[in-house]
Amino acid sequence: MKNDLLFDFTVDKQAKTVSITREFDADLSLVWDAFTKKEFLDQWLAPKPMICKTKYMDFEVGGKRFYAMVSPEGQERWVIQEYTSITPKTNFKMYNAFADKDENPELPGSEWNHTFSEEAGTTKVNIVIYNESLERLERILDGFTKGMKMSLSNLENLLATLSKK
Repeated sequence: MKNDLLFDFTVDKQAKTVSITREFDADLSLVWDAFTKKEFLDQWLAPKPMICKTKYMDFEVGGKRFYAMVSPEGQERWVIQEYTSITPKTNFKMYNAFADKDENPELPGSEWNHTFSEEAGTTKVNIVIYNESLERLERILDGFTKGMKMSLSNLENLLATLSKK
């Protein structure tokens, strides 16, 4: 396992964006699957001790994913995502918003742009998240930052396990 993998997390409040660049010691196709298939997403996306459960996912333009992050006490935090653009193994974009259990979004939300590239067996993922509201960004930033770093660490561990198979 490589120890010198890039991990950059940058917040630009003026532009209302969070930019995350993360390298993984895994093939592009495996990393792409980890971001686009519910059976993989449910294994890494929720920061521990929470778990992730996908109610449904239709990974196509106009399709949606509806999932919850569930605390050990059973509290659910629902999220709805709509895929707005997909270029296989290169890029996908989605609109993301918290929601209630009945799929009613809590607006404003955020636009996510995921870009994937591979060089010499290392896959780089660049995620740019544009928040519709600075107030929303500031309200969720601390928890989001900690949670996303934990989630990406979960993904790194999952990829290491899957790469050995």
